[in-house]
Amino acid sequence: MGGKNPVLVLDPAAAERLGRWLAGRLEPGMVIHLRGDLGAGKTSLVRAVLQGLGVRGPVRSPSYTLVESYDVGGRSCHHLDLYRLGDPEELEWLGLRDLLAGPAVLFVEWPERGGALLPAPDLEIRIEHAGDRRRYRLRGPTARGAALLAGLPADLETAAGA
Repeated sequence: MGGKNPVLVLDPAAAERLGRWLAGRLEPGMVIHLRGDLGAGKTSLVRAVLQGLGVRGPVRSPSYTLVESYDVGGRSCHHLDLYRLGDPEELEWLGLRDLLAGPAVLFVEWPERGGALLPAPDLEIRIEHAGDRRRYRLRGPTARGAALLAGLPADLETAAGA
């Protein structure tokens, strides 16, 4: 894709393809921040990524538990939803340090609630409502994130829009 920070407008099937594509590109230790309003599709995208990694069975939203962890194919993934976090210091109670100790992939919804205690993202995905579709604004602020986005597939380019 031409830009460093692609913007895609995707229907649900294309969004699932994006998630499955990301699954094949994520490296151990990557941090992905997901931003967007309630109901924008953050958990749905994480679900598609986890299913692309091979998770079978339900992928639950961590809205009430704050963290859901998955081990699949020898890889650990942690999905955090910080919407209900009262204070960034609660991340210590959640065991963030332990989650970051290994080479796990970390998905963080509502990262702004974690403040400076969260690691910087390799990939940032902002999801916005666009009628019956969603607009995905992708940004790779690290070398790993930029390299990942450089390989965005052509079949998603056809769904691109601003």
